[in-house]
Amino acid sequence: MATSPPAIFSPRRRELALLRAERLQAHADAARFLADDAADDLLDRLAFLRHEPQRALVAGDRSGLLASALPHEASPPGLAFEQPWPVEGFDLIALPFVLDTANDLPGALIHARRALATGGLAFITLLGAGSLPVLREVMLAADGERPAPRLHPQVDVRAGGQLLQRAGFADPVVDSRSIRVRYGSLRRLVADLRAQGLGNQLADPGPPLTRTAWARAEAAFAALADSEGRVTETFEVLTLSGWKR
Repeated sequence: MATSPPAIFSPRRRELALLRAERLQAHADAARFLADDAADDLLDRLAFLRHEPQRALVAGDRSGLLASALPHEASPPGLAFEQPWPVEGFDLIALPFVLDTANDLPGALIHARRALATGGLAFITLLGAGSLPVLREVMLAADGERPAPRLHPQVDVRAGGQLLQRAGFADPVVDSRSIRVRYGSLRRLVADLRAQGLGNQLADPGPPLTRTAWARAEAAFAALADSEGRVTETFEVLTLSGWKR
């Protein structure tokens, strides 16, 4: 008998985080660097591969760069990526930072492959393992001897390749790249995560930080600052791609 995947993430918290990100993106200074990087990277890959899609499904394109460059269809409202898709026949599927909080990531990849036309290509961008080391460190300092779950589990390159193979993709490719951003405050780092839909979406998010715990986090962050009073945070971007043959 098939078993359900563990509920690591909360669909309701995911929905609220995305709605908050949409509101925050209305501000001119909202962080968009992950979406911009993912879009630029995908378009560069398409040009290199000389793959010119005629029908693409794009979700998670907060930069708008993919929408302006591809003959795309936005994902249908209410499309559940972890369930069989009601649409198919795409020669490109692009999902930048859409499946990071999927409880059934293998299943979501299988459904994406099935939604491709023969000869179609899928790109899935995730925040990969090794991301946010500074935030992890300061959250541990904040919680003290009783650390709470606050950051999401993440996929590394090896696991990404295994996921693509398990989903049945042909010619799977996985790679990662680092984006480093300098911050003058912990609050700005957290604000950038929220603006990009990357807040805590765990089913068990842990207790809210008290003022005392937040003060410990800020002190730990300040202790990592360089001579200019800034701290460099790292975002490891993982790109999974594969074909349907």
